[in-house]
Amino acid sequence: MKSPILNAPSALLFDLDGTLADTAPDLAAAVNLLRTQSGLAPTAYELLRPVASAGARGLIGVAFNKTPQDEGYDALRIAFLENYAALIADNTTLFEGVASLLHDINKLDLLWGIVTNKPARFTDALIPKIGLQHAACIISGDTTAHAKPHPEPLFEAARRLNLEPQQCWYVGDDLRDIEAGKAAGMFTIAAAWGYCGNTAPLSWGADIIADTPLSLLAFLHTQKT
Repeated sequence: MKSPILNAPSALLFDLDGTLADTAPDLAAAVNLLRTQSGLAPTAYELLRPVASAGARGLIGVAFNKTPQDEGYDALRIAFLENYAALIADNTTLFEGVASLLHDINKLDLLWGIVTNKPARFTDALIPKIGLQHAACIISGDTTAHAKPHPEPLFEAARRLNLEPQQCWYVGDDLRDIEAGKAAGMFTIAAAWGYCGNTAPLSWGADIIADTPLSLLAFLHTQKT
């Protein structure tokens, strides 16, 4: 990672799915249960994993070739979410290095929070099961009137931390994370260890790309010294 000239942050804000937590196994299981319930064979996990950060829209798009504009999509979405609620933490874990990253952020006397498009009903159920309940703020997809890529969720996180947006870095594994962060005036970091959808992080215009949580930690240390 090339080190730009910038001020050290007061807080790091993170996307959840595909950035802090590897939720793809449970999301894929939920949509494949829906296929089984519909009398269809499961979709290969390798096809579902890259779109896990897009939630129901991405997973139903791959598994059923339907978009939110298609007839029958809403019923599939409702059934998928019910399945996911029952499976929410069966196989979800933090990505390797995330626990160390968050531990060292605390040691550096920085704040960290979560800004996700995941609805609060799922965020609130998942967070304590994977040890992220100590976040300084948690903004879900329905916390504000807008979801990412709109910057309002990031503005709300900064308000809750009593910080200016420019004092925060935002880390995410999807193009819309970077778009939201840039629109909010935050320093943006593409989490290349995550799902990343069907586009390459190099094309997103993030300020830096971090290959692993520990490489992000190393970069953070260079800014704090």
